[in-house]
Amino acid sequence: MVFAGLMLVGGRLADVFGRRRIFMIGLGAFTMASFAAGLAADGTGLIIARALQGVGAAFLTPTALALLRSVFPDPRERGTAIGLWSAVGALALALGPLTGGLISERWHWGWIYLINVPIGVVTFALGLWAIRVPPQDRVRRSLDVPGLLSSSLALFALTYALIEGDGAGWTSPEILGAFGLAAVSATTFAVVELRSREPMIDLSLFRSRVFSGGMLSTGLWAFGVFGIYFFTALYLQNALGFSPTEAGSSFVPMALVMAATAATAPRIDRTLGTARTVAAGLLLMGVAVFGISFVGEGGSFESLLPWFLVYGLGGGLLVPLTTAILGTLPVDRAGVAAGVLNVSREVFGLLGVTILGAILNGRQSAILRDGVKPLTAFLEAYRFTLIIAAVIVLVGVPVSLFSLRASRTARGPENPQSPESPESMETAAERPAVPVG
Repeated sequence: MVFAGLMLVGGRLADVFGRRRIFMIGLGAFTMASFAAGLAADGTGLIIARALQGVGAAFLTPTALALLRSVFPDPRERGTAIGLWSAVGALALALGPLTGGLISERWHWGWIYLINVPIGVVTFALGLWAIRVPPQDRVRRSLDVPGLLSSSLALFALTYALIEGDGAGWTSPEILGAFGLAAVSATTFAVVELRSREPMIDLSLFRSRVFSGGMLSTGLWAFGVFGIYFFTALYLQNALGFSPTEAGSSFVPMALVMAATAATAPRIDRTLGTARTVAAGLLLMGVAVFGISFVGEGGSFESLLPWFLVYGLGGGLLVPLTTAILGTLPVDRAGVAAGVLNVSREVFGLLGVTILGAILNGRQSAILRDGVKPLTAFLEAYRFTLIIAAVIVLVGVPVSLFSLRASRTARGPENPQSPESPESMETAAERPAVPVG
């Protein structure tokens, strides 16, 4: 909740106080909070430490992506850097579950958090030595406190409702109140931003085909990938009898293919164009999810592996989507742009787990009422849920082809646009000759 709720705050602070500074503060806070969580003696201490981890991560995550735009002003270099950044993230998708499985089986639980400490210390030292940003790293003058408060409250409430809805009941006063608070806060945020002299997010940017379509494509990707990871891990352990370590290891080949593809995606983008590259990635992911749904109870790692590899190939092709979205905002809002991108991923990811989970549970309960065995009911519901997830991911194919397509006519000098207008930024982002961004 803290991570999702404060991500826009972290992006704004980076734009106001400097991205390198906020990056280092976030990294330091996350590392110290991990140490406290690993040594927590009771539940209260662990929850407090986890909340502080969320603060550090909310400062760290959007700022890391925004720094790439500051450090690499050349579009070609920046495209390569974002590809490598995405490749590292893909590896984390595999190494996280694998490491977690090993620790949960063989070590004290506290090492789930303590393992972050040496990594954080080394990264902090590397950051002090290696990260060099231009003088314009601090590019905003005001914090936009009303915008910060209203956006954070909206994200806190929405995240809480999505996480607790299944347990508390979707129609309970608690959850309906949280959804209502999120809606009121989001409306307040929109009104504040429209009237602010220096808004966090220029809402007119949503008129940009690249920005709005790119955000929707990102959301559809996150919806599918979060849900698939979550429920496929359950399938591997409950249906195929995998241990936590074996289940985590099963995702490693997929992540390796995703990382390798992400590193080369900028080159593919220069050849095919952003729209076709992203559409191909979403198409491959949707087909892979549909293929996984047919494996069933008698499956094995060998029968899942081809679909995992196809899924990893598709996921790696989505790197140009990140550069396209970042490219729609001027450099002085790169921090908030990265925050918006990561918030979209988090919220749609939660929606994926929540909605797909509700579909799976509802389908499973209906089948169980017919007297079917629990495992058979789970497998049937799991297969049904995967098909729905595949359809949702595939919706991103036409969305990306439309929103990220190259403009048919370039603007001539007789019709110049302001470099910060949504129209000119969209045209610049759509030029196929160089990587988007």
